[in-house]
Amino acid sequence: MAKYDRIKLLVQDDFSKLENAKVLLLGVGGVGSFCLDCLYRSGVKNITIVDFDSYDVSNQNRQMWSELHEGEIKVEALKKHYPELHVINKRIDEAWVQAFDFAPYDLVLDAIDERNAKLALAQKCYKKLISSFGSAKRVDPTKVQVGDIWKSYGDKFGAKIRYELKKRGFQKKYKVIFSSEAAVIKEKGSFMGVTATFGLTMCAEAIKMIRKGE
Repeated sequence: MAKYDRIKLLVQDDFSKLENAKVLLLGVGGVGSFCLDCLYRSGVKNITIVDFDSYDVSNQNRQMWSELHEGEIKVEALKKHYPELHVINKRIDEAWVQAFDFAPYDLVLDAIDERNAKLALAQKCYKKLISSFGSAKRVDPTKVQVGDIWKSYGDKFGAKIRYELKKRGFQKKYKVIFSSEAAVIKEKGSFMGVTATFGLTMCAEAIKMIRKGE
């Protein structure tokens, strides 16, 4: 069988939609790296990734390929594994979001931690946004869910996002990945079983939206 024959069996004629989709992925850490791998293996090749960080040893418990590229810039290292990638080595903050042109992309996938940048993303491109909430401090991947921003729960970070959006007068809906599991520690510990589930769930939701043409 050829490389994509098995995914083609599942999505059939929609595979061409995956091939033609233009996706922007913000952040390629514990969530974003698994989302990237899933998208790429599913036939989505026109992907632009944005991240400013380099790999260090602390990434190796949860981030794809990190053990092979310690000290290297993440976006450049990932291009070695996914040659068709478009890469932008930039820190994503609110100013960057305000200045960036999101119009060329069919989907914007938010796997970053910076709160003000997430708020700006919601306001600027909610119609094509999937945003990840907190994946750290949790151990149960079965609690990971997809829902609209206003129906998400169980996540203090998500609650802060909802509160700040209301303060800004934002009332639109967009999709978020969140966990209903209460944090089990105060420190920012992380378990790949949960972070990877966030990323794979984000990928699955992205593919669903691409197939529906949303």
